[in-house]
Amino acid sequence: MKTTTAITQSAPKLSALNLMASKFSVEPDKLLGTLKATVFKGATNEELLALVVVANTYGLNPLTKEIYAFPAKGGGIAPIVSIDGWIRMCNDHPQFDGMDLDVEFSDEGKPFAGVCTIYRKDRSHPTRITEYMSECGGGSMPWKQFPARMLRHKALIQAARVAFGFSGIYDEDEGREVAMRDATPRGKRQAPTGGPSFALPDASLEPATEQDEIPMNFDTDTAP
Repeated sequence: MKTTTAITQSAPKLSALNLMASKFSVEPDKLLGTLKATVFKGATNEELLALVVVANTYGLNPLTKEIYAFPAKGGGIAPIVSIDGWIRMCNDHPQFDGMDLDVEFSDEGKPFAGVCTIYRKDRSHPTRITEYMSECGGGSMPWKQFPARMLRHKALIQAARVAFGFSGIYDEDEGREVAMRDATPRGKRQAPTGGPSFALPDASLEPATEQDEIPMNFDTDTAP
Protein backbone atom coordinates (compact mmCIF):
# COMPACT_ATOMS: atom_id res chain seq x y z
CA MET A 1 0.00 0.00 0.00
CA LYS A 2 1.36 3.41 -0.98
CA THR A 3 0.34 6.51 0.92
CA THR A 4 1.26 10.18 0.54
CA THR A 5 2.06 12.22 3.61
CA ALA A 6 1.85 16.01 3.38
CA ILE A 7 4.28 17.92 5.60
CA THR A 8 4.09 21.69 5.97
CA GLN A 9 7.34 23.53 6.66
CA SER A 10 7.58 27.18 7.66
CA ALA A 11 10.42 29.07 5.95
CA PRO A 12 11.30 32.76 6.14
CA LYS A 13 10.78 34.80 2.99
CA LEU A 14 13.84 36.89 2.26
CA SER A 15 13.55 39.28 -0.67
CA ALA A 16 16.43 40.31 -2.92
CA LEU A 17 16.14 43.86 -1.60
CA ASN A 18 16.25 42.69 2.02
CA LEU A 19 19.39 40.72 1.24
CA MET A 20 21.13 43.74 -0.27
CA ALA A 21 19.96 46.05 2.53
CA SER A 22 21.31 43.63 5.12
CA LYS A 23 24.68 43.55 3.39
CA PHE A 24 24.97 47.35 3.48
CA SER A 25 23.36 47.73 6.93
CA VAL A 26 20.62 50.06 5.72
CA GLU A 27 16.83 49.96 5.88
CA PRO A 28 15.27 48.29 2.79
CA ASP A 29 12.81 51.12 2.08
CA LYS A 30 15.59 53.74 2.22
CA LEU A 31 17.78 51.61 -0.03
CA LEU A 32 14.93 51.26 -2.53
CA GLY A 33 14.41 55.01 -2.64
CA THR A 34 18.13 55.65 -3.10
CA LEU A 35 18.45 53.12 -5.94
CA LYS A 36 15.41 54.54 -7.74
CA ALA A 37 16.76 58.08 -7.46
CA THR A 38 20.36 57.35 -8.46
CA VAL A 39 22.02 54.38 -10.16
CA PHE A 40 18.76 52.62 -11.18
CA LYS A 41 16.90 55.81 -12.07
CA GLY A 42 14.16 55.30 -14.64
CA ALA A 43 13.81 51.56 -14.06
CA THR A 44 10.43 49.98 -13.39
CA ASN A 45 9.97 47.91 -10.24
CA GLU A 46 10.39 44.74 -12.30
CA GLU A 47 13.60 45.98 -13.93
CA LEU A 48 14.95 47.27 -10.63
CA LEU A 49 14.27 43.91 -8.98
CA ALA A 50 16.15 42.10 -11.75
CA LEU A 51 19.09 44.48 -11.33
CA VAL A 52 19.15 43.89 -7.57
CA VAL A 53 19.15 40.11 -8.10
CA VAL A 54 22.06 40.36 -10.56
CA ALA A 55 23.98 42.62 -8.18
CA ASN A 56 23.45 40.13 -5.34
CA THR A 57 24.46 37.19 -7.52
CA TYR A 58 27.80 38.73 -8.46
CA GLY A 59 28.42 40.61 -5.22
CA LEU A 60 28.29 44.03 -6.89
CA ASN A 61 27.67 47.30 -5.07
CA PRO A 62 25.30 49.62 -6.99
CA LEU A 63 25.95 52.48 -4.55
CA THR A 64 29.56 52.71 -5.82
CA LYS A 65 28.36 52.22 -9.43
CA GLU A 66 29.86 48.76 -9.85
CA ILE A 67 26.52 48.09 -11.54
CA TYR A 68 24.07 50.70 -12.81
CA ALA A 69 21.28 51.25 -15.31
CA PHE A 70 21.66 53.05 -18.63
CA PRO A 71 18.44 54.37 -20.25
CA ALA A 72 17.65 52.49 -23.46
CA LYS A 73 16.35 54.05 -26.62
CA GLY A 74 12.57 53.77 -26.72
CA GLY A 75 12.28 53.16 -22.98
CA GLY A 76 13.61 50.69 -20.47
CA ILE A 77 17.15 50.26 -19.23
CA ALA A 78 20.33 48.32 -19.98
CA PRO A 79 22.28 46.91 -17.00
CA ILE A 80 25.95 47.90 -17.08
CA VAL A 81 28.84 46.62 -14.96
CA SER A 82 31.71 49.10 -14.68
CA ILE A 83 35.36 48.06 -14.84
CA ASP A 84 35.48 48.29 -11.03
CA GLY A 85 32.66 45.76 -10.90
CA TRP A 86 34.48 43.33 -13.21
CA ILE A 87 37.62 43.64 -11.10
CA ARG A 88 35.61 42.96 -7.94
CA MET A 89 34.08 39.82 -9.45
CA CYS A 90 37.54 38.52 -10.35
CA ASN A 91 39.03 39.31 -6.93
CA ASP A 92 36.06 37.76 -5.12
CA HIS A 93 36.17 34.52 -7.08
CA PRO A 94 37.63 31.76 -4.86
CA GLN A 95 39.73 30.33 -7.70
CA PHE A 96 41.26 33.63 -8.84
CA ASP A 97 45.07 33.45 -8.72
CA GLY A 98 46.14 36.72 -10.31
CA MET A 99 46.39 38.16 -13.81
CA ASP A 100 48.83 39.74 -16.27
CA LEU A 101 47.85 42.77 -18.36
CA ASP A 102 49.75 44.08 -21.34
CA VAL A 103 49.26 46.40 -24.32
CA GLU A 104 50.99 45.89 -27.66
CA PHE A 105 51.97 48.97 -29.66
CA SER A 106 52.51 49.46 -33.38
CA ASP A 107 55.73 50.82 -34.88
CA GLU A 108 54.10 54.25 -34.81
CA GLY A 109 53.63 53.97 -31.06
CA LYS A 110 49.86 53.51 -31.16
CA PRO A 111 48.19 50.76 -29.10
CA PHE A 112 46.68 48.08 -31.31
CA ALA A 113 46.08 45.13 -28.95
CA GLY A 114 45.34 44.49 -25.28
CA VAL A 115 46.26 41.16 -23.71
CA CYS A 116 45.00 39.71 -20.43
CA THR A 117 46.11 36.43 -18.88
CA ILE A 118 44.09 35.15 -15.92
CA TYR A 119 45.30 32.37 -13.63
CA ARG A 120 43.01 30.02 -11.71
CA LYS A 121 44.08 27.90 -8.77
CA ASP A 122 42.18 24.89 -10.08
CA ARG A 123 43.55 24.92 -13.65
CA SER A 124 46.97 24.00 -14.97
CA HIS A 125 46.69 26.36 -17.97
CA PRO A 126 45.86 30.09 -17.77
CA THR A 127 43.23 31.88 -19.85
CA ARG A 128 44.78 34.35 -22.29
CA ILE A 129 42.61 36.76 -24.30
CA THR A 130 43.67 39.38 -26.85
CA GLU A 131 41.43 42.27 -27.88
CA TYR A 132 42.27 44.44 -30.92
CA MET A 133 41.77 48.16 -31.33
CA SER A 134 40.44 47.67 -34.86
CA GLU A 135 37.58 45.54 -33.49
CA CYS A 136 36.63 47.19 -30.22
CA GLY A 137 38.01 50.73 -30.28
CA GLY A 138 35.13 53.12 -29.70
CA GLY A 139 34.61 56.75 -30.55
CA SER A 140 33.79 57.86 -27.01
CA MET A 141 35.98 60.32 -25.15
CA PRO A 142 37.67 57.68 -22.93
CA TRP A 143 38.72 55.69 -26.01
CA LYS A 144 40.13 58.84 -27.61
CA GLN A 145 41.95 60.03 -24.49
CA PHE A 146 43.08 56.71 -22.98
CA PRO A 147 43.18 54.08 -25.76
CA ALA A 148 45.79 51.86 -24.06
CA ARG A 149 43.87 51.82 -20.78
CA MET A 150 40.60 51.04 -22.53
CA LEU A 151 42.22 48.14 -24.38
CA ARG A 152 43.46 46.74 -21.08
CA HIS A 153 39.96 47.04 -19.65
CA LYS A 154 38.38 45.32 -22.64
CA ALA A 155 40.87 42.46 -22.53
CA LEU A 156 40.35 42.02 -18.76
CA ILE A 157 36.57 41.87 -19.14
CA GLN A 158 36.62 39.30 -21.94
CA ALA A 159 39.22 37.17 -20.16
CA ALA A 160 37.10 37.24 -17.00
CA ARG A 161 34.10 35.99 -18.95
CA VAL A 162 36.05 33.08 -20.38
CA ALA A 163 37.94 32.20 -17.19
CA PHE A 164 35.00 32.38 -14.76
CA GLY A 165 31.90 32.08 -16.93
CA PHE A 166 30.47 35.50 -16.02
CA SER A 167 27.39 35.99 -18.18
CA GLY A 168 24.16 37.93 -18.50
CA ILE A 169 25.86 41.30 -17.90
CA TYR A 170 27.31 44.02 -20.12
CA ASP A 171 30.41 46.13 -19.96
CA GLU A 172 29.99 49.87 -20.46
CA ASP A 173 30.56 49.85 -24.24
CA GLU A 174 28.24 46.88 -24.79
CA GLY A 175 25.55 48.32 -22.55
CA ARG A 176 25.47 51.61 -24.39
CA GLU A 177 25.32 49.82 -27.75
CA VAL A 178 22.41 47.66 -26.60
CA ALA A 179 20.64 50.69 -25.15
CA MET A 180 20.94 52.60 -28.40
CA ARG A 181 19.54 49.83 -30.60
CA ASP A 182 16.73 48.69 -28.28
CA ALA A 183 13.78 50.73 -29.49
CA THR A 184 11.13 48.24 -28.29
CA PRO A 185 8.57 49.97 -26.05
CA ARG A 186 8.55 48.98 -22.40
CA GLY A 187 6.09 46.19 -21.72
CA LYS A 188 6.63 44.52 -25.11
CA ARG A 189 10.26 43.56 -24.70
CA GLN A 190 11.09 39.92 -24.19
CA ALA A 191 13.51 38.82 -21.52
CA PRO A 192 17.03 38.23 -22.94
CA THR A 193 18.03 34.65 -23.51
CA GLY A 194 21.28 33.19 -22.23
CA GLY A 195 23.19 34.13 -19.13
CA PRO A 196 21.98 33.43 -15.62
CA SER A 197 18.27 32.91 -15.08
CA PHE A 198 16.54 33.88 -11.86
CA ALA A 199 13.24 32.62 -10.50
CA LEU A 200 11.42 35.75 -9.42
CA PRO A 201 8.11 34.92 -7.69
CA ASP A 202 6.77 38.47 -8.03
CA ALA A 203 7.85 42.02 -8.75
CA SER A 204 7.35 43.29 -5.23
CA LEU A 205 10.27 45.19 -3.78
CA GLU A 206 8.70 45.72 -0.38
CA PRO A 207 10.52 44.13 2.57
CA ALA A 208 9.09 40.70 3.32
CA THR A 209 8.20 39.98 6.91
CA GLU A 210 5.66 37.18 6.79
CA GLN A 211 6.36 33.49 6.44
CA ASP A 212 5.28 31.27 3.58
CA GLU A 213 3.81 27.84 4.08
CA ILE A 214 5.73 25.45 1.83
CA PRO A 215 3.98 22.08 1.21
CA MET A 216 6.37 19.17 0.89
CA ASN A 217 5.01 15.81 -0.28
CA PHE A 218 6.75 12.51 0.39
CA ASP A 219 5.73 9.13 -0.98
CA THR A 220 5.97 6.41 1.67
CA ASP A 221 5.68 2.73 0.98
CA THR A 222 3.96 0.79 3.74
CA ALA A 223 3.47 -2.93 3.91
CA PRO A 224 -0.11 -4.19 3.25
